[in-house]
Amino acid sequence: GWQSWSHTGTFRTQDTYQRTRLGFLTAPMWHNPGTPIPKKPGYFASDMFGVLGDRDHRSGILAGFLSQKQHFGSLLARIDEPLYPALRMWANGDMAQLDPGAMMATDWAVIQFVEIDAPDPLATFLEAVARENGVARRTSQVATGWCSWYHFYQDISETKIRANLNAATETQDSVPLDLIQIDDGFEAQIGDWFDFDPGFPNGVAPLAQEIREAGFTPGLWLAPFIVHSKSKLANNRRDWLLRNRWGLPVNAGFVWNNFNKALDLTHPDAMAYACDVVRTATKEWGYLYLKLDFLYAAALKGRFRDRTKTRAQVLRMGLEAIRQAVGPDVELLGCGCPLGSAIGLVDAMRIGADVAPRWMPKEMGFEAPVRDETPLPSTRNALLNTLTRASMHSRWWVNDPDCLLIRPDSELTLPEIQSLATAIALTGGALLLSDDLPHLPPDRLQIAKQLLPLIDPSTSPLGTGQALRVMDWFDAPMPRLLRLDLENETGPWHLLAVFNWEDQSTDVSLPLEKFDLAPNRGYLSRFFWEGTSGWVSGGSLNLGAIPPHGVRLLSLRPKPKDVPVYLGSDLHISQGLEVAQWLATNSEGVHLQLERPGKSQGQIELYLPQPPKRALINKKEIAWHSIGQDCYAFPVQFVQTVTVGIE
Repeated sequence: GWQSWSHTGTFRTQDTYQRTRLGFLTAPMWHNPGTPIPKKPGYFASDMFGVLGDRDHRSGILAGFLSQKQHFGSLLARIDEPLYPALRMWANGDMAQLDPGAMMATDWAVIQFVEIDAPDPLATFLEAVARENGVARRTSQVATGWCSWYHFYQDISETKIRANLNAATETQDSVPLDLIQIDDGFEAQIGDWFDFDPGFPNGVAPLAQEIREAGFTPGLWLAPFIVHSKSKLANNRRDWLLRNRWGLPVNAGFVWNNFNKALDLTHPDAMAYACDVVRTATKEWGYLYLKLDFLYAAALKGRFRDRTKTRAQVLRMGLEAIRQAVGPDVELLGCGCPLGSAIGLVDAMRIGADVAPRWMPKEMGFEAPVRDETPLPSTRNALLNTLTRASMHSRWWVNDPDCLLIRPDSELTLPEIQSLATAIALTGGALLLSDDLPHLPPDRLQIAKQLLPLIDPSTSPLGTGQALRVMDWFDAPMPRLLRLDLENETGPWHLLAVFNWEDQSTDVSLPLEKFDLAPNRGYLSRFFWEGTSGWVSGGSLNLGAIPPHGVRLLSLRPKPKDVPVYLGSDLHISQGLEVAQWLATNSEGVHLQLERPGKSQGQIELYLPQPPKRALINKKEIAWHSIGQDCYAFPVQFVQTVTVGIE
């Protein structure tokens, strides 16, 4: 895929490459004009890199480029001919002008072998790309917060932002967020960033101060490279717009019910304006987190004022100027951005389509015509790239899977919300809520609470920071099997997620080999969303009926040797990271300490070789009950931390 929303997935020989029916409405946004869109089955294209592999022998090759600073690298594979398969890769020169005595270089190309079933099959390439692009090791936390877009969309105001700020403040003890981000709708028009909507009569600087004083980081949405055709900028600064060979402004895609235009960043005044916008937002208005959207607009096909620049060079130049304008301490999130050109310049990157309060995409009230348009907003589409691009997280940037929608009055079912929450939590990216917080019922807010604090990849026993394994990344158009290995004082355990992407309930039974686990070893399991525990034996996971678009999320711990084992809880989705201290022996019993933000209420579950005689919380005796063979549940209620003793 070329940019954030572009399709990423796996194809088989007989498949046909992903194409759009929406043509000129969306093609400028979703597709690199230098990369083909094949029509014949068995012909497939990719941007920057791709993997060709043999599913029978579980091996393949990765071909691609280490950066997209100079050119957008493209690949074309033909695998329909068993005797004459072909792979072609090239750097797009974009008909850039090469002056006498000048030279042009490409980005480095690479081809390497890949073991498809390796724990981290793309690691060597991803880390080489990070080195080539000078990605700095991240020291700050992954963002958690609230975004205005998916409830209010452009219908926002000071009053609505302030109401959600107050709600976030009231629940901060139990749902700790660090970011309040104002999205599209504050500006008078796309491109006219210094003029404000009537809902913001004082501009947005006072809100930044309020957000900061409440203890949050203020965030702001901007789209500095794209221009609405009805904006004052488009009409008053026509020479700033990127134009085609006929001298007309290029089509930057159909958004906001409008065919938009793009800035020509090789025009010094246009570049200066884009930098002035972000500099003002950070230095004068006080926003320390910028979501920069529709960044592909800088890399559209057109005749730049400086004809010696490729499209990749123009985009890279624009992003470098933006970074210099805001300084190193401002968090930059790229969105709608050609991925390769932003590596090393943004702190976070949207890696999928927009989420939406519905499962399937829908346009103008119709679902069927756009069902296969995977870059369109929908929860299904957001989940696809969240899984297929998961390995980029913490190597190139912080992955942004887009927002978690948990309100009960959307078109999403509870199983669909649980699938979204599971994928976001296990893949390790940013977590932003985007519902109207004052009106969220406690049971839905509880879902967000169960995901916080975010799972830290450093808790992986692999020691690589890349604990997640997408087990069927090369075998399924939309992966459905995840394995996350974690470890703390309670020992190591596996989190397994099995998704059902079908439109009907499906009975699922899987051999443990699907997760690269020993089939002859017994395990203790706990299903998180269902809250049930038990034994896994016989080498298979019998998961029962998974609802449409739902998920089974379970923890697996090796069969114990007559010592107590922590099974999990409903306190945190990791089913173990809530335990800060653990001491367990068959003779002395169990002593553990739980830590959670704010006020918590739920139950922990343990395997005990001997029935418990008594259980104490902060030295007060509590009741318990059996939940199966040698497994017991203990209710807990505490604020921030509690000590549990079981004899």
